[in-house]
Amino acid sequence: MTIDDPTKLDTDAVAAYLADHLPGFAGPLTAEKFNVGQSNPTFRLITPTQTYVLRRKPPGVLLKSAHAVDREFRVQSALQGSDVPVARMHLLCEDDSVIGSAFYVMDEVIGRHFNDPRLDELAQGDRRPIQDAMNTVLAAIHNVDLQATGLHDYGPEGNYYRRQIDRWTKQYRASETDHIPAMEELIAWLDTNIPAEDGQRTLVHGDYRIDNMLFHKDRPEVAAVLDWELSTIGHPYADLAAVIMQWMMPPGTEGRGLAGVNREAQGLMSDAEFIDAYCTRRGLPGVDKFGFYLAFTFFRMAGIIQGVYKRALDGNASNPQRGIALGPYVEVFAKHGLDAARTV
Repeated sequence: MTIDDPTKLDTDAVAAYLADHLPGFAGPLTAEKFNVGQSNPTFRLITPTQTYVLRRKPPGVLLKSAHAVDREFRVQSALQGSDVPVARMHLLCEDDSVIGSAFYVMDEVIGRHFNDPRLDELAQGDRRPIQDAMNTVLAAIHNVDLQATGLHDYGPEGNYYRRQIDRWTKQYRASETDHIPAMEELIAWLDTNIPAEDGQRTLVHGDYRIDNMLFHKDRPEVAAVLDWELSTIGHPYADLAAVIMQWMMPPGTEGRGLAGVNREAQGLMSDAEFIDAYCTRRGLPGVDKFGFYLAFTFFRMAGIIQGVYKRALDGNASNPQRGIALGPYVEVFAKHGLDAARTV
């Protein structure tokens, strides 16, 4: 039996599969869906002795190359024991007949999760250390030895931004529901303003932000970086710009940013302080034409949101109600991208 509703999971099928393929597994098994995230449905698997996390492709017709759980499994497996904290991977199942789509299983990492970068739940003096831990791990991701980890072929050669702009333009066209002039203008600008290559070719996370991380419960240290769906080999400044992009959004449930927040008074890093700390950790003199990288991250996020919105309209989103609500933000992110482009 398979269940096509992305909010459900055939626990009988999962339990039978794990009993045959995961050493030490013993049922009975129950599952709880995590409500965060819009891409690959994610479930906590509960047994009498241990909890795991299962992450699956959504069922149904998907955009080509999207929801690549096999890549998520590969990169996190390669990072085991490195300076980049990730959950322990157990197994990858690419047999769609088990639950209707590919999935992988990993340990559940217990830690603090922050959904809002204002970090209001922390004392003022505890906020900057959390941001600095984010900074430390971001530099560690970009310093990963691609040969030693076997990730040298995890992404193609060539200009990362050329490849990404072409890819996300194609993905956007495939899920486009309305004509958005700001998005058209941003695509055209990015297409003609790609910086010359500077020799940096690193692992990139692709969606690096505080809500894609877990922190140790009693110290300012990252316990695990989550959601590696967009990871590849590319240019590191896209990840750096992704952090600043989120901070530029308004605070609150929708924006989850820091726009208008008195960061010094709240004990939070400024954009410049975060960028400078990152450059120091990587031995870089600074970042030239940062506005391009920021414009690119706004464009890519607009494309991602458009895909979520289209899947929600088609009834195939992980969280359909949330997906529908995100629709208007495609234009919002496109306009922010144009603002960033004007700073170059």
